[in-house]
Amino acid sequence: MNDYSDIIDHPHYQSSKRPHMSMTGRAAQFSAFAALTGYDRMIEDTRKEVMENGRDDEEEES
Repeated sequence: MNDYSDIIDHPHYQSSKRPHMSMTGRAAQFSAFAALTGYDRMIEDTRKEVMENGRDDEEEES
């Protein structure tokens, strides 16, 4: 008998008292734990800086 053989064929539990949470609701619930909070803003700021300067940092190093 393997670890889950007693439950593997059971249907997924659905509460009859609470509605199923939407994907949007789940995303909102867990978004506070996003590992890269602010990353998109940092990339956009860098893109704007590169566009204003007309070059990127790698060109300076060469």
